[in-house]
Amino acid sequence: MTLIINGETKEFSNDSTLQNIITNLQIEDKVMAAAVNMNIVKKEDWNNFIPNNDDKIELLQFVGGG
Repeated sequence: MTLIINGETKEFSNDSTLQNIITNLQIEDKVMAAAVNMNIVKKEDWNNFIPNNDDKIELLQFVGGG
């Protein structure tokens, strides 16, 4: 399936969960929140949430600054 992740088009298998996608991108230590089509997906649901083809996913990181 084709997904748009943080503005970039990427390909994943059709049965990939949100957690699989985050792990595959090697950013699991950085992602604090995820939204699919502007809807927040709770972290405890990442293992069960399977996005649809052409979904827009935003993986958010919190950055401290001053």
